[in-house]
Amino acid sequence: MDHELLAECYREALALLRENSTPAGILASGRNQRSEGRNYTSIFGRDASICALGMAVSGDEELRRIAAEGLLTLARYQAGNGQIPKYVKPELGEADFWYSGCIDATLWWLIAIRFVDRVLPEGGLGARLAPQTDLALSWLQCQEHQVWRLLQQLDASDWADIMPRAGYVLYTNVLWYWTKTLYGLPCAAETKEYLNTLLSPFGRVVPTHKRARLLVHYIRNRCKPSPFYLSFVNFSDWGEEIDIFGNIMAHLLGVSPPSTGDKAVEAILALKANQPHPVRVVGDPIRPGSRLWRPYMQRHRQNLAWQYHNGGAWPFVGGFWVLLLARLGRTRQAWSELEKLARSNRVNGWEFNEWFQGETGEPMGMPRQSWNASLYVLAYRTLADGTRYLP
Repeated sequence: MDHELLAECYREALALLRENSTPAGILASGRNQRSEGRNYTSIFGRDASICALGMAVSGDEELRRIAAEGLLTLARYQAGNGQIPKYVKPELGEADFWYSGCIDATLWWLIAIRFVDRVLPEGGLGARLAPQTDLALSWLQCQEHQVWRLLQQLDASDWADIMPRAGYVLYTNVLWYWTKTLYGLPCAAETKEYLNTLLSPFGRVVPTHKRARLLVHYIRNRCKPSPFYLSFVNFSDWGEEIDIFGNIMAHLLGVSPPSTGDKAVEAILALKANQPHPVRVVGDPIRPGSRLWRPYMQRHRQNLAWQYHNGGAWPFVGGFWVLLLARLGRTRQAWSELEKLARSNRVNGWEFNEWFQGETGEPMGMPRQSWNASLYVLAYRTLADGTRYLP
């Protein structure tokens, strides 16, 4: 291992997080003309919440304080129905809730509060935000199928906000299961059961519920068996593009059976999804002419094949990949992938680029991305401390 590179990336990650800190919380990326024009210099619900995970374990008191401040700022802009905004601009008093909603901002905000409370109990963040968390949970429960206990959403309404995943989405419902376990909500077992029967319908288990049974039967007759969860399931549609991020999270957070984690890792490695940068977020991109292709995927020419959410490599997702390897006891491999992640973050003089073209490895998106730095910090601390900070 290149220990100096690993340590240098850790120092650079902390420096980036300090650079992007404001009194109201952490910005999504560093300030430049392009990031200002694309609203990246805002406090995003999902970004600030994900960043709070790494900032809380960083050992840096100022970063810990800023992590909590970001969550408090988001609470101040919470909608009356409980939803947490996509992003806020406190200096202008503005909150944005996206086009068809932004369901995972609320999930990540709730997760981050519990995480910060556990790591830094002296702050009492959960107690301070108890009314707001109750309201957020109520908003989410209103979107839950009352038998399958899975959240329902429109397309383009989670982190992959120009992708056609709708109905029961893997990534969103893995976070919903995690949220349920953190807050002791009812029916977590049912959420886990239907995640596995509807989104991994290739096993021998047949759902007892009639509509679920019909849906699984319909998919099995028209879909090739796969070691991966489907990216989403809807009334008569589903995603076979392989949501690698969602699959990583399912195995990291205990949604999948324990025996399947190593098989999933081997399947991801077989796709070479960790090359040249860890890790590509889609295994088989959606292309024009596919039944799943949508005209909006060409916005800013971002979601073409092997780009952005449609097969680009995202270093913050690489951080979760390292955490999955560590959880499975593949420690040497986890360190190796963390070193590769450090090299990705070092491109162009420690730009911490938002994402990389999935085939060529070309740096793309916005430089100085906060959640890339924060997930590196979380992954590094998990390995260096020998502590499992996530479930």
